[in-house]
Amino acid sequence: MGPRVDPVQSDESVPPRADVVIVGGGIIGTSAALFLAEKGVSVALCEKGHIAGEQSSRNWGWCRKMARDPREIPLVIESLRLWQGMNERVEAETGFRTCGIMYLAETAADLARYEGWLEHAREYQLDTRIIDGKTVSGLLPGMAKPWAGALYTASDGKAEPQMAAPAIAAAARRHGAAIVQNCAVRGIETAAGRVAAVVTEKGRIACQSAVLAGGAWSRLFCGNLDVELPQLKVLGSVMRTEKLDGGPEISASGGLFGYRKRMDGGYTVATLGVRTIDLVPDNFRLAWQYLPAARLHWQKLRFRVGRRFAEEWHMRNTWALDGPSPFEAVRVLDPDGDPFVLERAKASIAETFPAFKNVAVAQSWGGMIDVMPDAIPVISAVDSVPGFYIATGFSGHGFGIGPGAGRLVAEMVTGAASVVEPTPFRLSRFTDGSNPRPHPLAS
Repeated sequence: MGPRVDPVQSDESVPPRADVVIVGGGIIGTSAALFLAEKGVSVALCEKGHIAGEQSSRNWGWCRKMARDPREIPLVIESLRLWQGMNERVEAETGFRTCGIMYLAETAADLARYEGWLEHAREYQLDTRIIDGKTVSGLLPGMAKPWAGALYTASDGKAEPQMAAPAIAAAARRHGAAIVQNCAVRGIETAAGRVAAVVTEKGRIACQSAVLAGGAWSRLFCGNLDVELPQLKVLGSVMRTEKLDGGPEISASGGLFGYRKRMDGGYTVATLGVRTIDLVPDNFRLAWQYLPAARLHWQKLRFRVGRRFAEEWHMRNTWALDGPSPFEAVRVLDPDGDPFVLERAKASIAETFPAFKNVAVAQSWGGMIDVMPDAIPVISAVDSVPGFYIATGFSGHGFGIGPGAGRLVAEMVTGAASVVEPTPFRLSRFTDGSNPRPHPLAS
């Protein structure tokens, strides 16, 4: 069972008309709704389950510029700027704090790899720097295991995933947005070749534009519109501990562990070292596009075959809009965490920080991360369906980059000047011969 998420007041019915309809109530959809509503745009957000029910409440809670793909850096710089004022903007607690984030290095070779990424940091005048092992020990007291050094960004931060998107959604609602939960969007109606309405299980909403921020469900939704989105899912496994006094304040990742101190005094613990992939038919359909990423991360990948293969094999790929859709069958995608991954994360963090050896695990959970072949998102208009926009495939980076992505989507929809250059995030990069690939130094 997933973590407890702050509740959000919901509108009981859908409005008959809105300028923009947003499909999906995670950090991207709620951020887009807030920026649109602040502009005075009429917006309705429809979520099949509840706000932040899936990956937006199940991630680590990191908000980082460090070790990003260079194509993402301008957008995440804007996101961190927005995060820093988010509590005041939404008049609520999102949990954002500037805490610093550190990537620990076991060897000189690891440090050399991080040094390569610093070339991109310098271009944007980031405060990211390489620190030696002695400095690491001083910044992270209580360590038993020595490290060669680390990549460290003091200005990076953290927020509370179970609080942030709900707080942003509530603020959007105060600015006039309709927030309709337990309301699956079945699809889009077009007229004269462009978006004319969104059809939900609670009724039709006439609109000029629709934004798909559906996370792991986005490929399925696009398929019913005959829009090819080469997206897959990776299982993220996370646990939270009971309160731990005297633990590290700076968030860090190293070996098989990554952690963040929570506002409740416990820690969120996970790992970048192992990535669980439950094989489904789409893994084979898209295998060629994902081959470069698989080669880059091969040693980290843990493949499984189980009931999800059969579930997705039998799931409808197309459906009529006047009857139930697959989105009404699963309100909240709630996978279990992978015990193999969690046990290794727990052992690894205790090896470095002995204080974690006896701390109790209060809860663990899984979440489905929406990934793209080049590990950067699609934030794009869809040329074949004018008025339709996609914001998905954030590849494990969505929480920290969410506010900036929401602003960018709002600017695209309204025709305003974009805060960053959106070209790297275009959907057409997968069909225009660009041959997009993941950046080898980014994570």
